[in-house]
Amino acid sequence: MIRHIVMWDVHGGTAEEKQRNVEHLQKCFHGLRGCIPGLLHLEVGVDASQIDYACDVVLYSEFESWEALAAYAVHPEHLRVRDELAGVRIARHQVDYEVRAGRVGAEHGTAGIA
Repeated sequence: MIRHIVMWDVHGGTAEEKQRNVEHLQKCFHGLRGCIPGLLHLEVGVDASQIDYACDVVLYSEFESWEALAAYAVHPEHLRVRDELAGVRIARHQVDYEVRAGRVGAEHGTAGIA
């Protein structure tokens, strides 16, 4: 199984605008559930700590394989969401890693997926 974790800072000139953007991001990514072959799990979390160095939002997803993650990267629904959110996300950090029975490893990496 592959874990794909992406964290973003979200644009917003006011707290209300930022909250609307966070909610829009959540709605867009939740809409991918059931649409992407090989996507086993997807959740979007919003930071509650409000620590100045924390990211605003995290996407946690699990894929059957590296091939399923690569297919997600070019899937039309993912590309639609990525393009729709282009002006909403202002900073991005990503980690992809493989989980094997009984251990976690970082044997492979992919770039530029979410």
